[in-house]
Amino acid sequence: MPTLTSAFSFAVVAFLMALSPGPNLLYLVSRSICQGRAAGFASLAGVCTAMLVYMLAAAAGLSALFLAVPIAYDAIRWAGAAYLLWLAVKVVTTRSSASASSALAHESPAQLYRRGFLTCLLNPKVVVTYGALLPQFVEPSAGHIVVQTIALGLVQIAAAASAHSCIILSAAAVASVLSERQAFARVQRYVLGTVLSALAVRLLTERRGAA
Repeated sequence: MPTLTSAFSFAVVAFLMALSPGPNLLYLVSRSICQGRAAGFASLAGVCTAMLVYMLAAAAGLSALFLAVPIAYDAIRWAGAAYLLWLAVKVVTTRSSASASSALAHESPAQLYRRGFLTCLLNPKVVVTYGALLPQFVEPSAGHIVVQTIALGLVQIAAAASAHSCIILSAAAVASVLSERQAFARVQRYVLGTVLSALAVRLLTERRGAA
């Protein structure tokens, strides 16, 4: 198992990294502002599940595969960009069946969970980040490397979930104020659609080694 010092240091780094603008953070903020706190946390559950998948993949050596075979990384990156663009089009063109207003169509917790999961899973940079960051906190003298990697990965997920929860609560508070303005309902779909499109463009243009 990793030492307490390594685990704490890694938790601090992971928390701060989770607060930096990125696909997961921006997606959660947009969902929380446009659809409320519950939608944000349902999406966060999906994001954390995808992080768990990628953490286990990193422990199994998938990050090394992505670095050695660029086309594998790019294929997932392109699929992620296509998925985000599809979501953006759907958000902008679909209206709620409950009324003729321009508000976002209602999505169930299962739908939000699935979309949060896929948004994170189709960002292969996550597993490369695990592969680059985790080894710096692993101490060979502290025990089995794979066990330490998994333990630190769980620490990272907990730290990221804590940081993202703070962001979701803040974004939802902003949304509760904006929701009192009638004009906000008319721009919700376009705000979310714009964010999703921007994330797709970012996935298409970023480099593997970018921060």
